[in-house]
Amino acid sequence: MTTESSPRPHWRRLPAGIWALGFVSMLMDVSSEMIHALLPVYLTLGLGATALAVGVIEGVAEATAAITKVFSGALSDRIGRRKELAALGYGLAAVTKPVFPLAPTLGWVVAARFVDRVGKGIRGAPRDALVADLAPPGLTGAAFGLRQSLDTLGAFLGPLAAIGLMWLFADDFRKVFWVAVIPAFLALALILFAVEEPARPVGLRPVRNPLSRRELGLLGGTYWRVVVVATLFTLARFSEAFLILRAQGAGVPVMLVPLVLVGMNAVYALSAWPAGALSDRIGRIGLLICGLGLLVVADLCLALSPGLCGIALGILIWGLHMGFTQGILSALVAETVPAELRGTAFGMFNLVTGVALLAASVIAGALWQEQGPAAAFIAGAGFAAVAALGLLPLGRRLGGPGGRGRR
Repeated sequence: MTTESSPRPHWRRLPAGIWALGFVSMLMDVSSEMIHALLPVYLTLGLGATALAVGVIEGVAEATAAITKVFSGALSDRIGRRKELAALGYGLAAVTKPVFPLAPTLGWVVAARFVDRVGKGIRGAPRDALVADLAPPGLTGAAFGLRQSLDTLGAFLGPLAAIGLMWLFADDFRKVFWVAVIPAFLALALILFAVEEPARPVGLRPVRNPLSRRELGLLGGTYWRVVVVATLFTLARFSEAFLILRAQGAGVPVMLVPLVLVGMNAVYALSAWPAGALSDRIGRIGLLICGLGLLVVADLCLALSPGLCGIALGILIWGLHMGFTQGILSALVAETVPAELRGTAFGMFNLVTGVALLAASVIAGALWQEQGPAAAFIAGAGFAAVAALGLLPLGRRLGGPGGRGRR
């Protein structure tokens, strides 16, 4: 007598390559966040940089990463390979890590930061396209959710490791930076030896010029609607630096301020994978609307709460809304474009949302300076509400309120 076996849980149905890419992201994020959590203080106290110089360095670095993603994604479509470009990006990031403890001057650190962000830009779109290529049918949300959870786990562990090592090494920045080299090279080894790119499907159309008007048009109207909604959403979720400023202004000691991002990333990491897996079962649009609702609640808590408890609640809900949206948006991008143009699609998506994040942070900063923190967070809640309204017609285009991402 035979019995029908129950379906395997989604985590067992994800291929080893998805898991490996998730751990690659986690290890590189541990390394990067160990350095980046301390870098502003190191630049100002250790190398004599001004606050303006720190801002310029970070702004140029992130803009470079956003622009590079477009070209690396398009190149991965043109050559029909993803892994090599992703590995090159992780390799550039790894080789820059020893420069931080060795740097004798500010110029060396600026150069290392620039190359590190170039590496991030090179790897981003090809890696996301590779996740989509490896994801089994019906598990795209779970695949992106897992990668996002592990990536965010690295962002959670990195600052904690930095705090612990600064205590262990008696505030010796350079020793902490040397420890950060180890997970970076582990990440590089993992993508080189543990990730196998799937064979290119027979008959898949070759792409000669992915950034031409014709090819960009082939991405389709649904994809561009996803980009528009994601842009509105990004205008609502300005830089997490404002969460730190809000906590500090409410009385959190400077020494404990990094715990703001630790708490937010902990909730983000715990929620991204389950949310992505759930979106495979019930659809993406409804969960995105829930995520935007959570952002509205988080903004209102941060705008109106006079005490630390309300602000802490707003920060945790902010992390939850990230878990309900980021991986799901990536899954929508993957599912609404032709397979041969996924790299280009992720590159354009990252560029547009990166510019929107910069604009959102400028708007929030101006409102904060002129009218106070409450105005900045209330404006964010307004943008989130508009983005939610934009999701309703997108859901109908994708086949109903659940909308799994059919083209």
